[in-house]
Amino acid sequence: MISEIQSLLDSYVDWLRDKTVLRKINEWVEITTPYLDRHNDYIQIYAKKNNGGFLLTDDRDTINDLEMSGCKIESQKRLDILKTVLNGFGVQETEGAIQVQASPSNFALRKHNLVQAILAVNDMFYLASPYVESLFYEDVVAWLDENDISYFKNVKLSGKSGYDNHFEFVIGKTRRMPERIIKTINRPSKETAKALAFAWIDTKEVRPSDSRVYALLNDSETKIQLTIIEALKSYDLKPVQWSKRRDVRDELAA
Repeated sequence: MISEIQSLLDSYVDWLRDKTVLRKINEWVEITTPYLDRHNDYIQIYAKKNNGGFLLTDDRDTINDLEMSGCKIESQKRLDILKTVLNGFGVQETEGAIQVQASPSNFALRKHNLVQAILAVNDMFYLASPYVESLFYEDVVAWLDENDISYFKNVKLSGKSGYDNHFEFVIGKTRRMPERIIKTINRPSKETAKALAFAWIDTKEVRPSDSRVYALLNDSETKIQLTIIEALKSYDLKPVQWSKRRDVRDELAA
């Protein structure tokens, strides 16, 4: 099992290295990552030397794009959720830019956290229609509370790689059930499934052996592709379509 997981981690790192492209733009270096945004464009971040280290930023692209699509992050509730999400990855929002300061020793970790934060913000705040009033994350919180399911919110779990992996909810072990970890995915795609699969591969060896991971998939606007569900299952993740959330209520409440 250890050798198999190590092979998966090695192949992920090789893929990440081979598919990353650098380009010099004046004092900045543009880093094109292999991760796709909601437009199926490669996510790009920018780095420059700053105060003896490096400043990494998305150059305001993530939040500007969401606002141009009709998702205004203006209400206090949405601002609070944005801050919570970014804090979970150790990055900040400054004048619309998602960014983080890195040193030479933690550059790879900070870059990883920034890209994961961009993916999370895209997923958390993307609304299929500008008339949708409730964010998926809020819906999940309300449903958990309504069913008296105790949980910890926005938990960072360290993985074998040394990276922190962010999960929205963790439900502690009980006499009847093992630890349950929940990831909410508002806009299920191959990219979000791939990101979750790596997070769990990286984390599972340092968690209790019977821990379970549930991927709550928002299917209220779009039908979930079977390939995404099967991909999650192949990595010992339990995909749960939001419309079928009652199927796991007893497992989570136990």
